[in-house]
Amino acid sequence: MAKKAPKTNAMRILEKRKIPYKIHRYECKEFIDGIAIADMLNEPYERVFKTLVTVGKSGDYFVFVIPIHKELDLKKAAKSVGEKSVEMIHVKDIHKITGYIRGGCTAIGMKKDYPTVLDASAEEQKTIMVSGGKNGIQIELTPEDYLKACHGMTEYITHLGGMTE
Repeated sequence: MAKKAPKTNAMRILEKRKIPYKIHRYECKEFIDGIAIADMLNEPYERVFKTLVTVGKSGDYFVFVIPIHKELDLKKAAKSVGEKSVEMIHVKDIHKITGYIRGGCTAIGMKKDYPTVLDASAEEQKTIMVSGGKNGIQIELTPEDYLKACHGMTEYITHLGGMTE
């Protein structure tokens, strides 16, 4: 009998809240970016989202979740959470702030419930994929269920190749 893979904090939270999800596993010894993950899982980039953590001018932390092939528009992001400005946190601070490691960071089950904004493009997808809380695991769920799980909201917060969306 195959050994059952351990559950991540994000999975436990989803199960506790009775939120349905699917697990997608991939080989990963160290951090790889979202584009490589989507390619490994043969998923369109519009469905795979990355989790970015920022700090506002106020000193508060904010989480932004965007498609892997897009970039966070810092001005739109700040406006969406009522801040004058936000900036990315340092990679070395990810674990201390979120409880997760780089590449395994998800808004579901962070150390604290930071305000979370999911790019509104997610609403165009039947399901989205986000980190499962550990390198090598992606979780697939509906955008609505994701927002329920992380107490998030949607807003257009990205730009692609210099074009604003």
